Amino acid sequence: MTYYIVKYAGPFGFIKPWTAVRDSKTFSQQFLTPSIVEGIEKKLFPETLLLPGIHKIVRHKLIYSSVSIQQEVTQTRGWEYKKQQHLMVRNRSILDRGTLVAPVLQLAFPERVDAVAAAGQHICLCRNEDILFPEQEVVVMEEAEFDALDGFELRFGEMEGAFLVGFNRFDNAAPMYGQLAVSGNPVKNI
Repeated sequence: MTYYIVKYAGPFGFIKPWTAVRDSKTFSQQFLTPSIVEGIEKKLFPETLLLPGIHKIVRHKLIYSSVSIQQEVTQTRGWEYKKQQHLMVRNRSILDRGTLVAPVLQLAFPERVDAVAAAGQHICLCRNEDILFPEQEVVVMEEAEFDALDGFELRFGEMEGAFLVGFNRFDNAAPMYGQLAVSGNPVKNI
């Protein structure tokens, strides 16, 4: 099978772990879940917003150079009344989150027209401030060449060796499964 590849890169990227998003220390996932890929596809192709599932992105590979621990200030949902000061306050806490440094994501499309449309737009892995920009050139490669690329890829579906990777926000919180495929050296000095 022939793939049309669009490569995205940026200085940082964070992929929310499905279990520990608000723990005091959390690290970016090293793979994209089905709902993340579906969200990226819906951003790139708004005409798919009403269609459940992934229709245009057939594969992906993710590499990065390191993980940087960054601090983030959050506020609680509730308010606290400080009686002596006559104030309503929201408590704050500091979270440490491990963010991918210099992530490179390659998306594979079966149709050139979709790859060309995607190559003209930016994406986010999960956080809006961590933007990845496309390389304008669409690369053509065969499936075996794509398999040999360095990177992390979650192969979607229930199969031997698959594990639960979260619950799909686009499909009534249905469980999502996948098998992690690691090829070459996915953590490099880019």
